[in-house]
This record gives sequence, C-alpha cells and structure tokens, in this order.
Amino acid sequence: MTNIPNNIVAVEQKIAQASINAQRQDKVRLLAVSKTKPVSSIKQAFAQGLSHFGENYVQESIEKIQHIKTDSYFDRPIHWYFIGPLQSNKTRPVAENFDWVQSVDRLKIAQRLNEQRPENMPKLNICLQVNISGEESKSGTTLSQVIELASQVQDLPRLKLRGIMAIPQKSDDPKVVEQQFLALHKIYQTLQQQYPDIDTLSMGMSGDLESAIKCGSTMVRIGTDIFGSR
Repeated sequence: MTNIPNNIVAVEQKIAQASINAQRQDKVRLLAVSKTKPVSSIKQAFAQGLSHFGENYVQESIEKIQHIKTDSYFDRPIHWYFIGPLQSNKTRPVAENFDWVQSVDRLKIAQRLNEQRPENMPKLNICLQVNISGEESKSGTTLSQVIELASQVQDLPRLKLRGIMAIPQKSDDPKVVEQQFLALHKIYQTLQQQYPDIDTLSMGMSGDLESAIKCGSTMVRIGTDIFGSR
C-alpha cells in the first residue's frame, strides 16, 4: 500500500537536497500530480501540507474539484493546475474551474480560455508548453515559436502569462535531458526580460527532478513518487 505522507517527506527532502547541490537560494514549488487518483489520496497529500495539485483529464478533474469544494475537510485553498493536452472543445470547464493552465501550446487555445474565463474570477495563470525535444508524439509549441506565442498571450486580458513548461525526451543519459532543460531555461530567461509576471519554469518529474532543479526549474511536477504507480 502506498504511504503518501512518507512519500511526500521523501520528495521534499529530495527537492531540498537538489537545491543545495545546485546552490539554489530560491524555493522550488512541488506540484502534486493527482491525475487518476481519488479524492481520498488528495486528502492525504493535503493533510501533509500540499495545496498545489495537477490534473490531466478534464472530466475527471472537474468532478474532483467540484466535490472538494463542498467537502469541509479542505479548510484552506487548493490551487488547481491543468497540465494535460487541451482540446478546444474542452476549454470552457477548464477556464471556469482551474487556477492555472500549463499546457497552452497554440493561440486558439489561449483565445478560448480568455473568452471563457469568468469575469468574477482572477486572471487565469498560463504557462506555454514547449516541445523541447522536438518529438512528434509530444504536445507543445517549438522553441522558435514560443516567443511569438508569448507576445500573443500577453495581450489577452483574462489571462496572465506566468512561464513555460516542458517534458523532455526520455533518455538514460542525464546529459541529454539536461541539455534540453538548459535550452528551456535560456528561453525562460529571455521571456523574463520581456514580461514582468513570468516567474515559473515548470520542468522536472519523478525521474529527472534533480536535473531539472540543477538547470533552474522553479516547479517540479511529481505524481508517481507521491501517489504510487498508475
């Protein structure tokens, strides 16, 4: 049986050690990826102090978000991040329920999220997903296109551009992964110089957390090492 509290302690220790090794003074945020996991698992993570959760599937996530809104156990705010591929016909429930979308990879998606974000809610935080490895199987805009997409998203009034996100190529060679992370970090620094609200470089998962932090990640997305295998 998966021991979620112990797993979170271990992950937080790993993040802390990786930050020390990289001589990082800033805090790296832990995003708990709760996709396919029940509310009971989220409760355990919440009880351990986590409040940032990532989801990939629209229908499943909306059901969980709505349930948790009515559950008195959750006595402090939860911040919900949509991190999966997003089809244009499913943007409305995401715009109406999430705090962040980290997987915006084209202008059409951004425009729909902007149009569908309720005016009584804060601006929707946006990260642009970059296909850093160039693999056809992966979602994301290209390194060459991300600067233009950033300028277009920045002009949408109900969105707030916060940074970029990527999933590197799977490789047994850490140098291959780090090379991709460093390329993303360079783009992140370029965008930071142009847009004052950019503060999020979302890269690194259970298998490459240390490399991501070494290369400047400000947020790691951890699922398996917290909730167990799916």
